[in-house]
Amino acid sequence: MNKQTSLSIAADHPAFAGHFPNAPIVPGVVLLDEVIHVIVADSGLTVTAWQISSVKFLSPLKPGESVIIVHEQLANGSIKFEVLEGSRQIVTGSFAPSNRIS
Repeated sequence: MNKQTSLSIAADHPAFAGHFPNAPIVPGVVLLDEVIHVIVADSGLTVTAWQISSVKFLSPLKPGESVIIVHEQLANGSIKFEVLEGSRQIVTGSFAPSNRIS
């Protein structure tokens, strides 16, 4: 079952000061951090329960643009996700269960 969460990165986010001041875009690491926070909150999994298996940044996101984070845990335990601005894909990727021993 897909879960969805709305997100907008405010124009005054500190990352914009150094990430192209005259033509700001949301840094990929900020988007990925938001995706991780959403998945942790929705799934109850800890950050150490999985690792990034793939990420593709497909389109830039400007400050203040609203997106939807869509994610789904698959039968094999992996979690696929995408960040959408309307029908435009911003980021896609997946997390795989971690082999770490806690």
